[in-house]
Amino acid sequence: MPPTILPPHASRDAGCLSKVQIRVVLYEYPCNERVRALLRVEHLFNRLFFFAEGEDPRYQQVAVATLFDVLDICDRTDLRGSILQDLERQRVTLAALRQHPGVNPEALENMLGEIQAVSGDLGAQGRIGQVLRDNEWLASLRGRVAVPGGSSQVDMPSYFAWQLKPYDDRMRDLQQWINPFMPLFRSLSLSLRLLRDAGDVVDVEARQGAYQEMLGGKTFQLLRAWVDPALGVFPEMSANKYVIWVRFASPDYDLKPQAVTRDIPFKLARCNV
Repeated sequence: MPPTILPPHASRDAGCLSKVQIRVVLYEYPCNERVRALLRVEHLFNRLFFFAEGEDPRYQQVAVATLFDVLDICDRTDLRGSILQDLERQRVTLAALRQHPGVNPEALENMLGEIQAVSGDLGAQGRIGQVLRDNEWLASLRGRVAVPGGSSQVDMPSYFAWQLKPYDDRMRDLQQWINPFMPLFRSLSLSLRLLRDAGDVVDVEARQGAYQEMLGGKTFQLLRAWVDPALGVFPEMSANKYVIWVRFASPDYDLKPQAVTRDIPFKLARCNV
């Protein structure tokens, strides 16, 4: 059976999409390196789940390589610790709303329970992905995948033979390899969902292609911009504790970004927990 996963990009659109038209493109900008790292890992998980379900073995080549990318990130950073800290901070913030008259107590308790559940599952794990490290064949494959073309049948015929197995057999193996990462994925998705839900969507306009907002020392963790694809533009965003900048550009014939000088309407959410 294939992994139980969210639809592609569902976690990226959680919370605010119901407030905007579906026929828009969402761009996100992390305001710190911690959120940037989480978005990168989320991107890898979305790619992993998409390609893991493909029946053609070439799709699953991408899935396996992406799984090793996630494992590499887990080896280089304390990703679990960072996410657990985020969830605990968000739990404390939400728990403080129990006495707020405008809060739905049932929805609040359900969210606190979800945070407790995913945090418990992630915290109870040992080293994430250790099963893959302990598998000698996967460890060998991981080294070959890191070499351009190194996973071909010339260099690793056993991997080629695995790709010739029936689809259900390959999916069973992939399910077994992906399962150890699911507590990480669920915790990561919840942390980002809470962050995204913390931003209200507003209609703004970039005059002559640029939008500026003074913050007066207030900081945000994530910016989200929705743009009508019919406009043929994309935003380039930046932010610090003083100002938010959104500049729009469009690609020229060589795909080089060129600044836009016309007014661009778009939707913006500034997210902070």
